[in-house]
Amino acid sequence: MKFRDKTILVTGASRGIGAALAKAFAAEGGLVIVNYRRSEAAAQAVVEACRAAGGQAVAIAADVTDPEAVAAMIARIAEEAGRLDAVVNNAFAPYVFDPDDRARFWETPWSAYQAQVDGALKATYTVCQAVLPLMRQRGRGSIVNMATDLVARPSIAYHDYTTAKAALIGFSRNLATELGPLGIRVNCVAPGLVYPTDASRGTREAVKDMLIAQTPLGRIATPEDVAGPVLFLASDWSGFVTGQTLHVDGGLVMS
Repeated sequence: MKFRDKTILVTGASRGIGAALAKAFAAEGGLVIVNYRRSEAAAQAVVEACRAAGGQAVAIAADVTDPEAVAAMIARIAEEAGRLDAVVNNAFAPYVFDPDDRARFWETPWSAYQAQVDGALKATYTVCQAVLPLMRQRGRGSIVNMATDLVARPSIAYHDYTTAKAALIGFSRNLATELGPLGIRVNCVAPGLVYPTDASRGTREAVKDMLIAQTPLGRIATPEDVAGPVLFLASDWSGFVTGQTLHVDGGLVMS
């Protein structure tokens, strides 16, 4: 089991991709910190699923854009686990991928951009600042930040969301450069449309069919499809990989 005796923090892990990641880490023997903001019952259900998968899990509530809440979460992890081997920054501001009801650029206020920047970049910044002392103590660690293939191929112009994720990729590359000498790796995973998730429930079948037709592997990703690449980048198997963005979209961005 690749993550036996290791502690992994997954933010936004009460549902969707985050829940799938938590269960996958647990199935590999990890102690998973299931971070959530409000959905306590859903987070506890993920914890039970993690334990059923053969790992350990603890749910901790924290708004990852709030430095005090994040500091309290990391202090609890340090007290109860004494280490933090990997962090997956999966939480983001609520968003709905609905091409028909999306705001066009001329309809998008700066506040919408700011909300997405806070959800993607500020949250990741806040978590990385808080976890750095724990990782530096051991001289190793892996940070995986969840981006999107829309940065490379904006099939549909979700302006505020994609702009925030582009900033996250730039942040991650700078962080990889600076933390590399400390033994800490930073990478991004950039999925395409993932279904089912709360964000993709509004995506019409016609849009999914369009994307499927353009995707070499001929289908839409599931949350479980994202888990393997994230686990790879969080594990020692990718010990000489940093500063990279791994697209997990069935080949869409290359077509």
